[in-house]
Amino acid sequence: MVVQFRLGILMKNSTKLKKSHLIRHHIHRLKTNEYTRILILRTIGNFLLFSSLFMIVKTFWQPVKEELIYFVNVKIQKKYVIADDQQRLSFNKDSLYQNNQTGGLLAKAFNIKQVEILTPVDPNFSIVIPKIGANAKVQSNIDASDQNIYLDALNKGVAHTLGTAFPGEGGHIFLFAHSTDYFWNVSSYNAIFYLLYKLEKNDEVNIFYKGQRYVYKVIGQEVVDPTQVQYLTRKTNREFLTLQTCWPPGTTLKRLLIFAVRVFE
Repeated sequence: MVVQFRLGILMKNSTKLKKSHLIRHHIHRLKTNEYTRILILRTIGNFLLFSSLFMIVKTFWQPVKEELIYFVNVKIQKKYVIADDQQRLSFNKDSLYQNNQTGGLLAKAFNIKQVEILTPVDPNFSIVIPKIGANAKVQSNIDASDQNIYLDALNKGVAHTLGTAFPGEGGHIFLFAHSTDYFWNVSSYNAIFYLLYKLEKNDEVNIFYKGQRYVYKVIGQEVVDPTQVQYLTRKTNREFLTLQTCWPPGTTLKRLLIFAVRVFE
């Protein structure tokens, strides 16, 4: 009788142990599943976060880089001089260092030239803008209405719009750069016009065409919608230059237009 009683107790204890083990196993499995779900969600979340950061950096790195370079150049009073102007310089490098000690020290610290000579990359057709250090080849007769054609051209330089005048012809010249179909592709294209908005009235724009230099002075600027294409067919009684880029830099939301007229020395 005692033996049977003890066996009954052992069986009950064994059943309780099994139930307890099953409960612990079930709880462990629930915790494992919950951990797995959290791990998956965190992995997806981190992937989306880093993907977004990558796209932001990819899109805006080039504009930010250009802004930083321009900021440093202003601080050290860096001068860009066109090769043709070397004989007409009214300043020299030594006086620049003496007049701006902070700028001189900064230039020395980072080994930056305070005077840089800009030689047109292609005397047959190129644009040079001293204020922003821009110097790029111009691709001529580019169809602005054909995306495949103009995107290929913008990978190589600035585009001259098909049907508009050439320097020296006395008509309307239309040049554009840094335009694309999607904002995340903007940084893949020519960045020569990222700082175009820095230009103010009387700033100089130089175009070299067939070995000759043509000088234009800025007279104004305007921000327009991409659909406003009437500027392409501007009528003028003087040699008129329009430069176009996307606005704000790193986006394709608007278009920034810079207007300039030719000056004769």
